[in-house]
Amino acid sequence: MSASGGNKAIVAALAANLTIAALKFVAFALTRSSSMLAEGIHSVADSGNQLLLLLGGKRAKRQASPEHPFGYGRERYIYAFIVSIVLFSVGGLFALYEAYHKYQDPHPIEGSFWWVPLAVLIGAIIAESFSFRTAIRESNHTRGDMGWIRFVRTAKAPELPVILLEDFGALIGLVFALFGVSMTLLTDNGMWDAAGTAMIGLLLVGIAAVLAVETKSLLLGESAKASDVAKIEAAIASDGSTRIIHLKTLHLGPEELLVAAKITVEGQENGRQIAAVINGAEQRIRTAVPIATAIYLEPDLYSPRAASTPSANGSSTRSLPSEE
Repeated sequence: MSASGGNKAIVAALAANLTIAALKFVAFALTRSSSMLAEGIHSVADSGNQLLLLLGGKRAKRQASPEHPFGYGRERYIYAFIVSIVLFSVGGLFALYEAYHKYQDPHPIEGSFWWVPLAVLIGAIIAESFSFRTAIRESNHTRGDMGWIRFVRTAKAPELPVILLEDFGALIGLVFALFGVSMTLLTDNGMWDAAGTAMIGLLLVGIAAVLAVETKSLLLGESAKASDVAKIEAAIASDGSTRIIHLKTLHLGPEELLVAAKITVEGQENGRQIAAVINGAEQRIRTAVPIATAIYLEPDLYSPRAASTPSANGSSTRSLPSEE
């Protein structure tokens, strides 16, 4: 996924959230609805998260340095993880606290502007739907035939999964708020407002937990996806004589891949010939998988005792013990 697709979804979500947040706070000021306050804080947290994602994308573009020789691509993962923490603490926990506070004092919606939260929530649902549609459209460029759950779990670029989950959570949260406000207006019982607020809080805590788990995996370091591993294997062996002894890959960032492999160099009699084999394999890998920015190939000899074993990437590659 190109960063531009993620940035487009982020900007669309940010514009929607800033506008919606202001309207929600106005509705809260007029009605004292805890659901509206929780949704206002939710929108502020989402806006902050989108700014964090944009900042992470910008910082990730810095050039490699002696201190960080593989660059700063993982900054995008770090900021996505911070987003999960913000969503959990500022959004989810605050909403649960507000629900508890409203449960202790379940007053009905106040003032003569009872219609304001309904109008704001319906308008917010429409605005969030447009933002969600943008995220879906940008995701479809790279999702292929993958299901949505698998896409969120396997995407190497964190921005689109984060925005997808945030927008989805925002839409469901707005429905919960609309339910709580509507039932409060119909029954004149503030307990429904508290219930809507609690549902918003539980929803945000759940989404934050999912984001934390997925971004933690990216921070620990994930291998290339299976299709890219297959392309690398095919590229190395495409000259008809080079074989893979073992292969490991690691994402240094969403569009930066480290490839390390031990390959056979049978029949090469001097260093120049071995270097030519290695350079040819590197060029074929870069052509097959352009995001392979760091490639380290170690030459070795074939052993007839070789056996097929699973590689560290989880795919089946040739494991050929070297002759000492």
